[in-house]
Amino acid sequence: MTTRRAFLASLLAAASVPRLTWADAGSPAYLAAAKEPSGDYALFGLAASGQDVFRIPLPGRGHAAAAHPTAPEAVAFARRPGTFALVIDCTTGVTQKTLHAPEGRHFYGHGAFVDGGNLLCTPENDYATGEGRIGIWDRRRNYERVGEIASGGTGPHDILRLDGDVLVIANGGIRTHPDQGRDKLNLDTMRPNLAYATIDGGVEEVVELDTGLHKNSIRHLAARDGLVAFAMQWQGDLPDAAPLLGLHRRGSAPILCTAAMGEQMAMQGYAGSVAISPEGLIGITSPRGSRLHVFRPDGSFAAGFERSDICGLAEGIEGFVATDGMGTVIEARGDSLRPASRAVRAWDNHLVKITVA
Repeated sequence: MTTRRAFLASLLAAASVPRLTWADAGSPAYLAAAKEPSGDYALFGLAASGQDVFRIPLPGRGHAAAAHPTAPEAVAFARRPGTFALVIDCTTGVTQKTLHAPEGRHFYGHGAFVDGGNLLCTPENDYATGEGRIGIWDRRRNYERVGEIASGGTGPHDILRLDGDVLVIANGGIRTHPDQGRDKLNLDTMRPNLAYATIDGGVEEVVELDTGLHKNSIRHLAARDGLVAFAMQWQGDLPDAAPLLGLHRRGSAPILCTAAMGEQMAMQGYAGSVAISPEGLIGITSPRGSRLHVFRPDGSFAAGFERSDICGLAEGIEGFVATDGMGTVIEARGDSLRPASRAVRAWDNHLVKITVA
């Protein structure tokens, strides 16, 4: 039997062990998944300059990763409709645990930490009912699943933590089922929305688009200083100049942003990533249209850039940092794009900024 003295001694010993930080993993600024020429997949930590900091093999194609706010730990998600996520120690590259979606669920490739990094929230599809759910996993219990809440819609794809541990959720509106691969089952009746929720209170606010835009699936998110930016992907035949970027502040109507007709149509109805720069500008990318569009906070168009297969996007020290399918990390500042680094790999869709608490 463990004595009280031994128990206290073990606590003191544990307390004396220094906690690792992102500095112990090389102080990466970003996480990104990629496919290598061999056909293998990996998760990379990238410096602010775009150079590799670490490479960790993945068992399959990754989509995005959730970075812990203090510990050098990432949860790498399989591409939809994946049913697993890997908890990775980024100092050693060791997978500490594999999270499995509950029976009848699949992940959407994104996640967010709340409660100071104690809880991981994962968007999920209950494919028997079509309802979106947010799974809750407790890191203090070795990522034991401890609950879930409603997402406020169908097809919750991306999720972000806002101040006060409020979650903003991109409910894409699209119903899917793993037995039918990536097929979209309800395009005629889909209803995307932007939802705000907390773990304790559930859904607090839901923002829907006009009915004429019900095929504009809300997919990816960025946030800064109370402003939420959401990137959209049109489903079906593209109408003239469908907006692909929305801006929202809680309690107000969304602002939908478009460029001039030629630039807007060049996006081909698809925004792959979204980010907000330190200067407050909002960017969206289109790998289909090979475009980066930049907007001002009032929704007006600021600039457009052409870059083949550009998709990953995150805030930079100034402006934006982007990735493309040819292995290039790109700096977008002012009125120019500049390659920051190149590697022989194909970057996947997302570039995740590591925000250290």
